[in-house]
Amino acid sequence: MSVTTFFTRALVGVSASFVLALPAVAVEANSALVTTEWLEANLNNPQVRVVEVSVNPGLYERGHIDGAVNFSWHTDLVDTVQRDIIAQNNFQELLQNAGINQDTTTVLYGDSNNWFAAWGAWVFDIYGIDNVKLLDGGRVKWEAEGRPLSANAPSYDKGNVQAKAADESLRARLSDVLEVVNGDTKASLVDIRSADEYNGKIFAPAGVPELAVRAGHIPGAVNVTWSKLVAEDGTFKPVDELKAIYEEVGVDGSQPVITYCRIGERSSHSWFALKKLLGYDVKNYDGSWTEYGNSVGVPIENPTGTVWGNT
Repeated sequence: MSVTTFFTRALVGVSASFVLALPAVAVEANSALVTTEWLEANLNNPQVRVVEVSVNPGLYERGHIDGAVNFSWHTDLVDTVQRDIIAQNNFQELLQNAGINQDTTTVLYGDSNNWFAAWGAWVFDIYGIDNVKLLDGGRVKWEAEGRPLSANAPSYDKGNVQAKAADESLRARLSDVLEVVNGDTKASLVDIRSADEYNGKIFAPAGVPELAVRAGHIPGAVNVTWSKLVAEDGTFKPVDELKAIYEEVGVDGSQPVITYCRIGERSSHSWFALKKLLGYDVKNYDGSWTEYGNSVGVPIENPTGTVWGNT
């Protein structure tokens, strides 16, 4: 048992007053995840900030992890006029208003298996924010374990964190994808959508508003559905299992990887696994299928042959 694990487990059972008196429990430098036990033991630590990034409206307001601030994926982490991520200066202001400092350990969590929390982690990475972790298992695991929720919205003194210029090496554009499709660049394309989306049987999951007018997948892409990466409780599978899942389809980290889905949020979950847990060179294509499938003249593979307008 590591020293970190020993102290994490030891702290779970101590009283709240004792936790208040302790400094932050150390997180291993190479760990991109924290456990529910670790987080509950560190909720009162001023060097830890918790951020909820969920997709379902009103979920945060009905109850959230105590001390967590709420970032809305639809308005806080994206440009609300043009399709893009939030601008550097706006992101820095968002973080500072949440009380995040240069030395803060920020823990992101959310619903839907942390899809949008992983998107948040990707944006944090793009702007060079250090010490960012995902709560392994997210909101579902926290609630399943009966851990406390609060309805109180916290307020913090303004932080001093500084966002850096965007790191474009973490983001794929349509032009990057087409270079791979055309054979000008070598990279593994990983489509993390369901098999029915990948094969062109459906255009998108039922009930979603963001659509493409063509079905199928990007030529050469392999299909590794995001759900293959998680255990029943929503936590990521062990690294050796993740590595085996990808090696089975020829993705072994020997060349760069580009992940995509429909709008970029599920693919950020797979980006997190490949980049943060396996250490591969990975870009997330946030334009994803709604951009690619709506682009004029791009090559598409559609095994099922579903035609828009005939469904």
